[in-house]
Amino acid sequence: MRGEEYIKRLWEGDRRDILDRLLFSFLCLLSIPYALALRFRAFCYRMGVFRSRTLDRPVISVGNITVGGTGKTPTTIMLAKLLMIRGKRVAVLSRGYRSKSGREARIVSDGRSFLLSPEEAGDEPYLMARSVPGLMVITGADRYGAGLLAQQRLKPDIFILDDGFQHLRLRRDLNILLLDCRTPFGNNRTLPAGFLREPVAASARADIVIHTRCQGGNVPVRLPNMPSCRSMHVLTGASRMKDGAFISFDAFAGKRGLAFTGIADPPAFFDALRKEGLALVATQSFCDHVAYGEEEIETLCRLRDAAAAEYLITTEKDAVKLTPWLDKLGEVHAALLDIRLDDLALLEKALEKVL
Repeated sequence: MRGEEYIKRLWEGDRRDILDRLLFSFLCLLSIPYALALRFRAFCYRMGVFRSRTLDRPVISVGNITVGGTGKTPTTIMLAKLLMIRGKRVAVLSRGYRSKSGREARIVSDGRSFLLSPEEAGDEPYLMARSVPGLMVITGADRYGAGLLAQQRLKPDIFILDDGFQHLRLRRDLNILLLDCRTPFGNNRTLPAGFLREPVAASARADIVIHTRCQGGNVPVRLPNMPSCRSMHVLTGASRMKDGAFISFDAFAGKRGLAFTGIADPPAFFDALRKEGLALVATQSFCDHVAYGEEEIETLCRLRDAAAAEYLITTEKDAVKLTPWLDKLGEVHAALLDIRLDDLALLEKALEKVL
């Protein structure tokens, strides 16, 4: 069992041996100073002890309060499209998690062409740039510095701060918090004893809450006096990687599929494919943000042959890193994900105020 999988099961209460309980108790002790430090940090920003920098254009932040996936990337893509429909030049400021470009600010896309590879940019920034024609994407650990670079060279009308809820160094005009409808605060403990990046009280900084993954009868935990809406993750079909052709899920009927991914919640992706009627004869989970190399590709090839799979299917985030391996993998498809809000007017009203 991988270390990250073990820790997740420990947080969820699935590990109950005596050594597991002792470790969890120790992590709970460590989480106390961690939470206090974060509360103090937020207090210092609120009181002006730590300075928040301001860019010359409006900033909209999209982020979460827990580790793992809550749909930040598809929500950022949806938001960028809404702004660009209004004729705005949009630039996304992203940390570029696990990119090879390091901490320095670099332009992934200037809205016309790609200036970095997926490995240099990071999978999520590259996916955002590829998914929205005309979108400008800049990466850098210091998002204020990345914003200054964008202002100087790209002249955007508005910024989207990707995964920015904890990035208090940059002032924002609209703060959007994403909460997973199923487990909004995990086990209600902060790191390293739980899923929370900071205490639940920090959610009060949000201007709007979007409850994500509200499938079926999920009822979100409502925050008092906080405007909120629900969203659903919907798979709309697939893109064949060799030529980009759209493939409906009906085309996979009667075929044996191998699904694989390196995201925070692989089971949710596999379940969503099965709900669309895909017959998955095998699945393979890699670590989040996996960098596909010889070892991972050989694993997939062995599994494909052993299961007699007729096609492979993965997420768009994984797909951007697979182009060099298509000859080995054979027929590979990227499942297309869409975000649908039950109250789009709430978000549009908030955008109008910012604009």
